[in-house]
Amino acid sequence: MLVIRSEQMNALGSVALRAFEDEMVEHLAEFSPPLFKAVKETRIREVIRLGTTRAREYGITFQGPVRLYLELMLLFGSGFDTDPQYPWAAEILGDPDSGGEMERAERLFEDVGEYRRQVGGPQDEYTLNALRKISAWARSPLPFSSDNFTSGMLREMAHVYPEKAAYVGEERLRALIDEGVVAANRFDLSTVRAIALVVVLMFAFGHGCMDDPLYPWIGGTLENEAVADPSARADRLEKKALTWLEHVLAYFDESERG
Repeated sequence: MLVIRSEQMNALGSVALRAFEDEMVEHLAEFSPPLFKAVKETRIREVIRLGTTRAREYGITFQGPVRLYLELMLLFGSGFDTDPQYPWAAEILGDPDSGGEMERAERLFEDVGEYRRQVGGPQDEYTLNALRKISAWARSPLPFSSDNFTSGMLREMAHVYPEKAAYVGEERLRALIDEGVVAANRFDLSTVRAIALVVVLMFAFGHGCMDDPLYPWIGGTLENEAVADPSARADRLEKKALTWLEHVLAYFDESERG
């Protein structure tokens, strides 16, 4: 079994690491075709290097467990290991005393399988429905104000993705909303709609989506200094989110017809 050793990690030109990276590019292209198509190979290679480094920090070095770690990044966002939506991942990865990396990888695999059954649904039906609802949500006026922001967001999250909202639970959703408010403040976003957009993006793409190389259009739009007005950046981000959702949904619609 291949082990990604420290000397290989420190020498990106090594034959072994390059071969592993090439293999993962092919694997991830098959694992998530629409995301791979949107991100392109160069960015996926960046994700592979980032994930390999982070996995090693948890003592994950065997090829199989590292591959699983990379798959989880594509499923839940590159920051899934610290995301309040997936506390089981942090618990398993952060407890090396609970078993070796193969045992921990098996526990992760089992928990992901259960998550996908409950939250993704048959052939990811629940996820696709949620993406459609989020697309419609982004085109509609907000049904709440700053006076009831948290309760309003909880209702909307339960509406657009009831399976995930029920699985994650209110306590962790509140933690995610709090993170979203902090992230919005980081980019000087102050309108209720802009803050809500940040929270929904985190709900859909992971709490670290603002800095995630899988979704460069999010951070890139918010950090675009050529657009001085934060509200204008938020408007642009909303349009890019809608475009991204349209492309992903079109891919699955075409697959169903084929």
